Amino acid sequence: MDPFTILAVGLGLWAISIYNRLIKNKNMVQEGWSDIDVQLKRRANLIPNLIETVKGYMSHEKGVLVSVTELRAQSVNAGNSGE
Repeated sequence: MDPFTILAVGLGLWAISIYNRLIKNKNMVQEGWSDIDVQLKRRANLIPNLIETVKGYMSHEKGVLVSVTELRAQSVNAGNSGE
């Protein structure tokens, strides 16, 4: 084999290798963006559950706050330590 053929085959293999690496990297980037989209959709689907949880906790806190405020007002208005 002459040196030109060996060089041409070598350059061809090198070009194929570069092309395959570029395609692999392109696929990895697309997979990364796809994973980000999945996580954003999953997070968006959890927001209504979080809102319902906060609403339930908010009503509980409101009841506790009202009770504490009433008891505090009673203790301030009490005439002696027995009341």
